[in-house]
Amino acid sequence: MYYNGIYHLFYQYNPKGAVWGNIVWAHSVSKDLINWEALNPAIYPSKHFDINGCWSGSATVLPNNKPVIFYTGIDPDNYQVQNYAIPANLSDPYLREWIKPDDNPIVVADETMNKTAFRDPTTAWKVGGHWRMLVASRRKHRGMAYLYRSRDFKKWVKAKHPLHSVANTGMFECADFFPVSLSGDNGLDTSAVGPNVKHVLKVSLDLTRFEYYTIGSYIPEPRDKYLVDKNFVDGWDGLRFDYGNYYASKTFFDPSKNRRVLWGWSNESDTAQDDINKGWAGLQTIPRKLWLDPSGKQLLLWPIEEIETLRGQKVQLSNQELKLGEHVEIKGITAAQADVDVTFTIPNLDKAEAFDPSWTNAQDLCGLKGSIVQGGVGPFGLLTLASENLEEYTPVFFRVFKSQDKHVVLLCSDASRSSLRESGLYRPSFAGFVDVDLATEKRIPLRSLIDHSVVESFGAGGKTCITSRVYPTLAVFDNAHLIIFNNGTETITADVDAWSMGKPNKMNN
Repeated sequence: MYYNGIYHLFYQYNPKGAVWGNIVWAHSVSKDLINWEALNPAIYPSKHFDINGCWSGSATVLPNNKPVIFYTGIDPDNYQVQNYAIPANLSDPYLREWIKPDDNPIVVADETMNKTAFRDPTTAWKVGGHWRMLVASRRKHRGMAYLYRSRDFKKWVKAKHPLHSVANTGMFECADFFPVSLSGDNGLDTSAVGPNVKHVLKVSLDLTRFEYYTIGSYIPEPRDKYLVDKNFVDGWDGLRFDYGNYYASKTFFDPSKNRRVLWGWSNESDTAQDDINKGWAGLQTIPRKLWLDPSGKQLLLWPIEEIETLRGQKVQLSNQELKLGEHVEIKGITAAQADVDVTFTIPNLDKAEAFDPSWTNAQDLCGLKGSIVQGGVGPFGLLTLASENLEEYTPVFFRVFKSQDKHVVLLCSDASRSSLRESGLYRPSFAGFVDVDLATEKRIPLRSLIDHSVVESFGAGGKTCITSRVYPTLAVFDNAHLIIFNNGTETITADVDAWSMGKPNKMNN
């Protein structure tokens, strides 16, 4: 949340180890979303209603400028109950201490509900005289987003109907429900409704460990309804914020810059023992600004502008021609810690290979058609975190196919060759399709943020995003290389802007 000039990031944390357990709410503060200072945990198990854990939730800043945290506590029966906490001292700019009032819990599951699958309350929003919030759950195999209403922010009543539910998804987690503007890229306060507003419902699915979102219409009166727009897939094959190692994300409205900002968690791809050895596990990805694509068919995500303050040495390549099999190294920057923005121009699409309609799963297709499998138009893109002789590399690349009536564009971030370590690593070929009209544009941009074990990539201006966690053994520090390549028969050209990235500092007081 943003409060009185300070950003507050609360996150699930085990202060006693690098694996799951002893979960508290860690607390860090920043003035710019880049340079952070870690404080003591804001919330930790201390009362009967959270004695077995303080799990995820949300913050809401009330109209009287008082912040309230909702969170899931695990009680002595291991039931999941919803609690609230308030700052002990509003005059402390860092809000270091939080109080859990004695009227907790404020929401408990009733007898019709699953008391051990009932968690992650959302930021609240207000329409008319009532506040609303969602709690994620499941009923057998159906994902549930239960709706609660309150007049005073303390007494909450479950609505007769859930705001939304989907069959055969399994457990909803970390639900997020927020408005987006139909015009422009400004964010909206979470309580915004009206004719120029659409709503987004995002759920994290425990069974797949991926997240999915839909866009639709929210009708608050007479009873709250969320109607998914036509042509949206609502479930396992739906749209995602990120097609890679990305989960449990959460947005907030940043009133200082009138934007909606998305945080996502990227967990490790190595083993629990590896995590114990290094003493930490999991990280937050770079915050992303989020808004509605002008088509209305999807969201756009882009790294917050503040990340550019870390840019250092810059190199440029202009109109670099790439024929079949050609590799060109981008020299002069720190390839292990870089921000690289490439625009690929494709003069001719005639050689695009035929698209098989059975290729419905992008990740499977990327595994089948990897970066070294020669194509017509592509594969072309970046080799990130590459060792000198390409024993290790993580390619991020496009491949263009021709279906009956349009071109199909695939974006891949393939970890299968990312490390020489032979066991204990999850090395998927992450991928997503990109909704672009190449026949008109003839060009497609790709931006990647590379940071030692993380590669965050943004295709076509943020239409398709993929985060990969990789663990190179050779391509580390000064031994990492960054290369543009083309393994398609169609010659393409690349325009590159690339920067060495510096390290953040602790927040300036």
